[in-house]
Amino acid sequence: MKLIKRHIAKTISWRIVGTVDTMLLSWFVTGDINVGLKIGFAEVTTKMLLYYLHERTWFKSSLRDASKRHFYKTITWRFIATFDTIILSILIWGDVSHSFQIGGAETLTKTVLYYLHEKMWYKISYGVKKLRKTRKNIG
Repeated sequence: MKLIKRHIAKTISWRIVGTVDTMLLSWFVTGDINVGLKIGFAEVTTKMLLYYLHERTWFKSSLRDASKRHFYKTITWRFIATFDTIILSILIWGDVSHSFQIGGAETLTKTVLYYLHEKMWYKISYGVKKLRKTRKNIG
């Protein structure tokens, strides 16, 4: 149960960072703060669900090398999340060009932000203290 709480906590912390980034990028690209807010708030629900599923899937992964794991999680998440942002931007803003500009810009900013978020959470033992001790004793 603690692992599920950890995954939920990671989901919420990432969503805060990600939503603020999307709002700012959408505002800068469209020049309309209301569009930035609409896109940011729309993605809260879709991205929280997608992130939680992504996190649970990666938890089941057998890849234990931390650096590779952070890298591959970053790439897979960025692909899923950018696609989601582009679709939401098209639906809300209606401008395909701007939607791809927002998606492209967030690919850069969020790749770095997500990698740093993963590194930070790797150092936090919330929900995995027992699991990490067990892995150290096995290895």
